[in-house]
Amino acid sequence: MTYAVEFHNVSRLYGDVRAVDGVSIAINDGEFFSMLGPSGSGKTTCLRLIAGFEQLSGGAITIFGKQASELPPWERDVNTVFQDYALFPHMSILDNVAYGLMVKGIDKKQRHAKAREALDKVALGFVYERKPSQLSGGQRQRVAIARALVNEPRVLLLDEPLGALDLKLREQMQLELKKLQQSLGITFIFVTHDQGEALSMSDRVAVFNNGRIEQVDSPRELYMRPRTPFVASFVGTSNVFDATMSANVCGLQGMFSLRPEHIRLNDTGGEVQARGVIQAVQYQGAATRFELKLAGGEKLLVSQANLTGEMLPSTLSPGQQVMASWSRDVMVPLVEER
Repeated sequence: MTYAVEFHNVSRLYGDVRAVDGVSIAINDGEFFSMLGPSGSGKTTCLRLIAGFEQLSGGAITIFGKQASELPPWERDVNTVFQDYALFPHMSILDNVAYGLMVKGIDKKQRHAKAREALDKVALGFVYERKPSQLSGGQRQRVAIARALVNEPRVLLLDEPLGALDLKLREQMQLELKKLQQSLGITFIFVTHDQGEALSMSDRVAVFNNGRIEQVDSPRELYMRPRTPFVASFVGTSNVFDATMSANVCGLQGMFSLRPEHIRLNDTGGEVQARGVIQAVQYQGAATRFELKLAGGEKLLVSQANLTGEMLPSTLSPGQQVMASWSRDVMVPLVEER
């Protein structure tokens, strides 16, 4: 099987710093694949290695079976969309999108036709005569995507492209990006530090930490079955039980992850029960989050849905003693991080 992009034990060093440390992944053709991690985790460096903006220190990258190291950036079947739109302010939107084709020497009539087609794909066919300053942030981001698509890449690289947008617009663009990727049928490789973005759009997600990949999985599996304490904490919110807490609270051996929404308060039906005192209450609209201090001093986060007709959680406040309970089957065993 030929993958769109494949990493074979890839490393990138800056002096003694291993920005990317032995990464191996295989990204399918037509897949929406996200690289998720905090700043400095190596995700953006991996994207730049695919594009040819960085040189390998070790290992190999193949793009549709071809050795990337043998191809200059302009001969790779990829294009990149950055967070900074990098649009020319003095040019029309049409000329901005057609700029790459002009550099390639394609005649004006043909490049403008292709640019209009690319703008239509991102639902901006009506703005081609405007200047970038006349567009909203979301529209400028879509122009940047159209400019990348006009070269008909087989892989589109997106380096935190939604980071400069406000929350509502970012959520709207997430839906539009996913629809666009599905309609085009090409590979999208999306870099982000926002786990919500990664979970909502991706077919699979690679979670990066300290230059390595902690886990590659579907969004659902990442959330429901995190493999390491880092993944459990970084993807959503989780209670991570170390060996001592597992033994004291649950009578179990090893490390475990427990999502706050899987815990019930003042409901004695769970197999595991722990008494605690509410330290803080945070109203979040659809749910209320509680921070408990258990009898042994451990902290436990609990999230309760705000359902109509239920007494909980509006009647609970800091200082109250409550019973937290949950089932053992929602506790996910974790492996020690390297």
